[in-house]
Amino acid sequence: MGLLAGWHLSCKKMLFFSGILFISLVIALHLSPYYFPSAFDFFPTSLSSSSSSCISLLDKIQWNTTKTSQLNSSKISWKWAESDENVLLGCDYQKLNSTDMGHLLNGSWVMVAGDSQTRFFVLSFLELLLGEEEIADVRNNLKYSDYHLDVSRLGLTVDFKWAPYAANLNNLVAELSKNSIFPDVFVIGYGLWNMLHVTNSTDYGDSLHVLNQALTSLFLVEVSPKSRPHLFWLNMPTLINSMLNTEEKREKMSDTVQNEYHQELSSSELFRPGSPFVLLDLKSLSGSCGVECTNDGMHYDRVVYEACVHIMLNVLIIQSQPKV
Repeated sequence: MGLLAGWHLSCKKMLFFSGILFISLVIALHLSPYYFPSAFDFFPTSLSSSSSSCISLLDKIQWNTTKTSQLNSSKISWKWAESDENVLLGCDYQKLNSTDMGHLLNGSWVMVAGDSQTRFFVLSFLELLLGEEEIADVRNNLKYSDYHLDVSRLGLTVDFKWAPYAANLNNLVAELSKNSIFPDVFVIGYGLWNMLHVTNSTDYGDSLHVLNQALTSLFLVEVSPKSRPHLFWLNMPTLINSMLNTEEKREKMSDTVQNEYHQELSSSELFRPGSPFVLLDLKSLSGSCGVECTNDGMHYDRVVYEACVHIMLNVLIIQSQPKV
């Protein structure tokens, strides 16, 4: 599966940047797959400096609030901020529609694992990908539990694993290792439940270390390059303490505690040089969007998670380009 998905990721990069007629090229690539390298041969550690720089600038987002006709209502939209740096580097960020996403991820297995933030992430991912009838069914069934979806017309499999604690994720990694079958795209993120129910940032930091060791051993040692997932970490959002809906949350999720948890993540080895993880910086995006983008100070409007999804998709495109 990894080879097929990697081939489609590479093909999609060609589609975006070659200027060749979209449909004709897709047909040609399907007829001649072995002329194109796998995206998994272009693992993040081998990216060019310009590609790495373009990835690092992806979370530079501008928000726009437009008042609507409804009383006290507004619509929030976003775009990538244009800077001298990304213009100079030729970073060509794009918002993908469902057709683009389908071709990019055709034949892939996408797994998202973690707490409520990853649940909102995968829901936004599917809202961009599916039609209204399909997404209505997803909204009814994608709860705080495991969820599986086969999008047969795209050859795409999506799994959401409810894993709010480190132990849940360690068990999941062990299960993947035991079965020797790995997703092509793997998005992970947790921390809020530890903050609320354990309230020990050192414990959180230790859990990150254990998880990092397990993933490094599994994906960089045991798993062949052609089967390695594209790994993403979705960090915790900016919590607006005054808006949290219980006294317990306001006490245990204070600004001081938040900073301690984010510092543990920053000082972990998850994002060391050469790490396979790419950070999806929900903290920065939610913080810059601010109070207008949340009703409870913890869970943000769809548009924030949508921006995270597009950042991930553009990382996949960049990672899939041939090495030069």
